[in-house]
Amino acid sequence: METQPQLNSSVSEGWLKKFIPLWIGQAFSLVGSGLVQFALVWWLTEKTGSTAVLAAATLAALIPQVVVSPFAGALVDRWNRKAVMMIADSLTALATLVLSLLFATGAIQAWHVYALMFIRSFGGAFQWPAMQASTSLMVPEKHLSRLAGANQALNGLINIVAPPAGAFLLAVLPIHNVLMIDIITAILAVGILAFIAIPQPKTQPEQAASVKNVWEDVKTGLRYARTWPGLMGILVMAAMLNLFTNPAFSFIPLVVTRVFNGGALEYGWIDSAFGIGVVLGGLLLSIWGGFKRKIITSMLGLIGMGVGVLIVGLIPGWGYTFALAGMFLVGFMNPLVNGPLFAIIQIKVAPEMQGRIFTLVNSIASAMSPLGMVIASPVAELLGLRSWYVLAGIACMLMAAAGLIIPAINTVEEQTPGLAGATGIGVSASAD
Repeated sequence: METQPQLNSSVSEGWLKKFIPLWIGQAFSLVGSGLVQFALVWWLTEKTGSTAVLAAATLAALIPQVVVSPFAGALVDRWNRKAVMMIADSLTALATLVLSLLFATGAIQAWHVYALMFIRSFGGAFQWPAMQASTSLMVPEKHLSRLAGANQALNGLINIVAPPAGAFLLAVLPIHNVLMIDIITAILAVGILAFIAIPQPKTQPEQAASVKNVWEDVKTGLRYARTWPGLMGILVMAAMLNLFTNPAFSFIPLVVTRVFNGGALEYGWIDSAFGIGVVLGGLLLSIWGGFKRKIITSMLGLIGMGVGVLIVGLIPGWGYTFALAGMFLVGFMNPLVNGPLFAIIQIKVAPEMQGRIFTLVNSIASAMSPLGMVIASPVAELLGLRSWYVLAGIACMLMAAAGLIIPAINTVEEQTPGLAGATGIGVSASAD
């Protein structure tokens, strides 16, 4: 018998009062992360001005997403999700504290920054699926697309505020004090989470998280995904898109300095333009909800993203304002691409499988990014930094066209994933 996604039938009418504190707590954590990300990327840009260094930093952040995520998802489906989120936030805060001390003592080196990015990504590999899987048991199904839009809007708002705030703080404070802000926001996030009841599936005692059982869970997640042809098609698309788009986003600081002769403030405005777009796109999705067929919303949004990336890649050095418009368009379309796809997974996949499926999606989608970074750095140096943006923009539009044409992808919402006896895990909306 198939595992049916009885997602959140037990969600009460007062779900919003229970979910908002969790959402606010995680928002605190994201604000601190945004400031740290801006400060560290700009420090690397100023110190080296090297595509290879930025590529290495990006690789350090990608490796846990590719290698650790599938196993993290299996563990999230077994472990207490509240504890997972609290430990993940605490781990990243501790790593940031160590880095702050290295900056304060003058002992900092580039590899220390790489190590922090690796650790933050490692924590995120557990925190993100735990949050996504918890959401589907706390929020009514009819509101999941709108919530996805609200989440995208929050991320966009942070992208608006963090870059100029980071640029200002770096101008008036030493970088180790800027990093301390992330530690404070992480403490706030963990403190709020400590008082929140997180529903989760009820696992059977014999399914302890042994190495053998975790590996079996990973294989079960893969088999489960293979029963959903549309998801497999989307995963292939996402992998190819990340091959092109991740290097493009990583090289933005160098585009600002080399092409537009800008500094930290101009880089901040580029990030803010993207963030403003994400906020408005997320608000649009949260109010509108997208087309009835969510896959249509995603693919049309992907075409728009491709246009925005092309603008950034083709505008000459005097066109900084147009580059801002291009990044705004990329940001605006981003929630329309991601929000509906997350909602499809939350609606179609059984709760006890969601940790595995979300991390599988994240891992496979990110798997091509390291290869992209390895290829992009020499290509950018040889053919010009923005040649990669042209390739990325064209790739976005071609993948969107394929998604609209290929039956397995454009009928993803009509397909029913599931395995006979896939997990043996009973679904229970019990809270800890």
